[in-house]
Amino acid sequence: MDWSQHSIPAMRLETRFGDRVVPVFSERPGSVWAMIAEAAERNPDGEALICGDRRMNWREVIEQSARIATGFQRLGLQRGDRIAVLLGNRIEFVLTMFAAAHAGLVTVLLSTRQQKPEIAYVLNDSGARLLVHEATHADRVPDAPEVPDLKHRISVDDSGTSQFNSLLNHAASATPTEVDEEDTAMILYTSGTTGKPKGAMLAHCNIIHSSMAFVSCLQLNAADRSIAAVPLGHVTGVVANMMTMVRCAGALIVMPEFKAAEYLKLAAHERVTYTVMVPAMYNLCLLQPDFDSYDLSSWRIGGFGGAPMPIATIERLAARIPGLKLANCYGATETTSPSTMMPGELTARHIDSVGLPCPGAQIMAVDAQGHELPRGEIGEIWIHSGSVIKGYWNNPKATAESFTAGFWHSGDLGSIDEANFVRVFDRQKDMINRGGLKIYSAEVESVLSGHPDVLESAIIAKPCPVLGERVHAVVVVKGGASVATLQAWCAERLSDYKVPETIDLTADPLPRNANGKVLKRQLREARNSST
Repeated sequence: MDWSQHSIPAMRLETRFGDRVVPVFSERPGSVWAMIAEAAERNPDGEALICGDRRMNWREVIEQSARIATGFQRLGLQRGDRIAVLLGNRIEFVLTMFAAAHAGLVTVLLSTRQQKPEIAYVLNDSGARLLVHEATHADRVPDAPEVPDLKHRISVDDSGTSQFNSLLNHAASATPTEVDEEDTAMILYTSGTTGKPKGAMLAHCNIIHSSMAFVSCLQLNAADRSIAAVPLGHVTGVVANMMTMVRCAGALIVMPEFKAAEYLKLAAHERVTYTVMVPAMYNLCLLQPDFDSYDLSSWRIGGFGGAPMPIATIERLAARIPGLKLANCYGATETTSPSTMMPGELTARHIDSVGLPCPGAQIMAVDAQGHELPRGEIGEIWIHSGSVIKGYWNNPKATAESFTAGFWHSGDLGSIDEANFVRVFDRQKDMINRGGLKIYSAEVESVLSGHPDVLESAIIAKPCPVLGERVHAVVVVKGGASVATLQAWCAERLSDYKVPETIDLTADPLPRNANGKVLKRQLREARNSST
């Protein structure tokens, strides 16, 4: 089965990133800015951005973005320079991204949950020259000696007189900076198994391909209205929500922070038609006692990913919003968001699948030697498509380890059946999935190992009915370390969702196999049997 029943634009084979040959959309914008300009040309008076009381149409968005781009250039920034973005969900995030595209700059996305050491690492690794940050996060910005390449800092607040607003005083640049579609447009850092994040390089062509896949597979158009309820600084928010609304010239409703009660009010008031969230967010909405009082009849597409959607949730949503089609979307930062999508009309019949390969995507399950396995057999999922990134910034070793002939090694265990439906069963990487937020245990273990009273530790997933998994630590300690002390230690060095919520302290060494590897399955079984 494929997408032949949908209106998918024509595709052809092209060379990309030197030695890859991939199927791509034949007719497409040449850059992210070209895609933005097309949206403004097609729908100049249509609503583009809504956040609280602020509303902007596409004409206003493109004009203000061009002004900000001039401001960036006046700072001496040139094509290919990196600017880091430490902003929550707000209009300035979108305008910054669009302005960078106009000026040919590379945006480096930071999470507002990151702490100073994490931010310093990303700024130094990327060589960012400018940081646009929330004024309220100024205390997390590293000092100048810690980030020698960072020459400029611009703060954003709601006062109307912030440093960011001064960028709008510039006259708009007449012509956008020319870029090649294989140039890097964004760098998103993913947690590494060694504890050091890797900078995934999303090229202009990757972002355009993914946005076109969302629009064509989900049949979106300029009348669609999407809520950005997930963080815009993550690949789902920036591609599946923001850039997808650019491609269809629709409206993006920016929600500063997800709260189920507020989401329902906003979705009803703004007549939302489309969004992508993690299953836990749908569950939280259904738990609201006044759920049935909201008119959600315009909501027709509910994308989800990051975790399985419980069957009970699918059934409850079908009963309470009959017109809503749920679409599983499976992907990663390295695939610029989607690599599979489930046609909404097939979700109920294929509840155990993450969908069909997106147009032009080739997905296979391979054995340990990299040999393709027969249909239905379980192996590591490898993905090849126009949305697969070229590699990791400043990290050829990690790129060589994770990519083979343009195929990205996902680290997930899964299979593809005879009808082309993809299933994902488990993860080879030691990863915890907390409501769609992915946490690598090695990173947390590395932080814990720095505490003077910690001898060793193991991070495992603790099952949670709402979020799927939470972070649990088993820590071998000496001295007087307490649970609260270790949690505070982690909170100073890690994003809040990575901090262990429960910790077992022990004086006994961790169980290991003959090769010295910690037996985490044994720890999980012991933990589950004690609860």
